[in-house]
Amino acid sequence: MKILLVFCHPRESSLTGEIARSFQLGAIQAGHEVEFVDLYREDFDPILYEHDEPSDGTLESYSEDIQTEFLRINRNEAVVMVFPVWWWSMPAMLKGWIDRVWNYGLTYGPASHNIKKGLIIGLTGATTKDLQKRDYDTAIKTTLDIGILDFNSIPSTQMVIMDGTSEGESYQKKHIELAHSIGLEF
Repeated sequence: MKILLVFCHPRESSLTGEIARSFQLGAIQAGHEVEFVDLYREDFDPILYEHDEPSDGTLESYSEDIQTEFLRINRNEAVVMVFPVWWWSMPAMLKGWIDRVWNYGLTYGPASHNIKKGLIIGLTGATTKDLQKRDYDTAIKTTLDIGILDFNSIPSTQMVIMDGTSEGESYQKKHIELAHSIGLEF
């Protein structure tokens, strides 16, 4: 399977980066082809401009940047996004990538994309207990998994919240190993 792995964190050497690379290693070991996207190192512009929002929804009517990004998505069969959960959602950089590229006529509406599988891996300093306290876990899943992956008609979706990342090395090591396992089983 061809996988587009989208990594979003300002620090390449972060735990989020280790998780992304661990998933990538597992997926490659399982025989998948992985295209690694680092939104920060690529200087992706997350701002949605007027020329990025045409009214007809055909690929040719979008800006050249959006056409290039959509074609990158579309040459893969799966998309995996790895990011820190900030304020119970994704970083603005990743949200801007989705706002600009996952667009009408491209990934939803009269869309024709190749993505068969979607995975979201979000890292949070909060523990599962913290997340469940006010149903943040449900809100995050509804917003990201259902609101993005399912809305865009991706048939197979999964969301993994790696909690307690600020709880120390044992938690972090467990998450790195889990990411590798998820990549192997993807």
